[in-house]
Amino acid sequence: MIPATPDIFGDYIPKNILITGGAGFIASHVVLRFVKNYPQYKIVNLDKLDYCSSLQNLKEIADAPNYKFVKGNICSSDFISHILHTEEIDTVLHFAAQTHVDNSFGNSFQFTENNILGTHTLLEASKCYGKIKRFVHVSTDEVYGEIEAGEGFEHSTILQPTNPYAATKAGAEFLVQAYHNSFKLPTIITRGNNVYGPHQYPEKLIPKFICLLSRDKPCFIHGDGSNRRNFLYVEDVASAFDTITHIGAVGNVYNIGTDFEISNIDVAKLLLKHFNKAEETHIQFVENRPFNDCRYKINSDKLLALGWKPQVSWEDGLRRTIEWYSKNANNWTSIEAALVAHPRAGMKAT
Repeated sequence: MIPATPDIFGDYIPKNILITGGAGFIASHVVLRFVKNYPQYKIVNLDKLDYCSSLQNLKEIADAPNYKFVKGNICSSDFISHILHTEEIDTVLHFAAQTHVDNSFGNSFQFTENNILGTHTLLEASKCYGKIKRFVHVSTDEVYGEIEAGEGFEHSTILQPTNPYAATKAGAEFLVQAYHNSFKLPTIITRGNNVYGPHQYPEKLIPKFICLLSRDKPCFIHGDGSNRRNFLYVEDVASAFDTITHIGAVGNVYNIGTDFEISNIDVAKLLLKHFNKAEETHIQFVENRPFNDCRYKINSDKLLALGWKPQVSWEDGLRRTIEWYSKNANNWTSIEAALVAHPRAGMKAT
């Protein structure tokens, strides 16, 4: 764990924010929130527009005077340095990453490149630039590994990732910690639960099931479906990053989680009821992942102490999500390749 730095805890007011991966799922909601709520901030969205990203997620603020989109790769050090200098960036929110666990079993090298090398490139460029006042690194609860019982992992728990994706996110975290300790880079790390809601590419559980059922196809259940996850609605997560950016303490780790927990099979059954489909015809059990954590659980008391708390219930969030996909599933060029039992990356970018 990075030691806390209480003397710099307090309100922080950014001016020019670089958000990496801002055309993706969670980050697009953060971009929307910051552009709309803080017209005095300049928001620079850096995204390479991989298969799971879409500028359609941001069309409502595309012409906002305080918003700028830049297409590029975080692994290019000269490019990152140029952006930091020309846009006079003082705050980095680093979301860009390869995130789909199934893909990490098929081609783990791209996870190392994007998640570790990409993060290292950003950190080094930020160190050399010398004007970054907040560097918020977005990680995942999967770095803790699985938990079979108990109240949940604390932010100080030893990391024990169990799949290649989680291992690369843990590796990136160690670099963030090293740059904080060695070079005094003002970093904050976040580790979040599973997130659901609009803008999520349908290789992930909830949007995938929605898109399958809307096509009258069965939901694919890995193993027996007993694996449990905590799901947090994406707008609540965007609110958490708002809180952490402004009043989070440099050098700290914040878990972003919820107490709501549900098994994969029960998610499928709820969606079957909404679409009026039968379990016998619309649930198909398939081979499990090489390793599939049975359960994650994290303690978010540190974040709750800052005044943040989830506002959207599971039922309301699921309703909003279903409604969004009924109108916007064409935000990506094609989603058919994702709607298989074990999707692999390789789809064209938007």
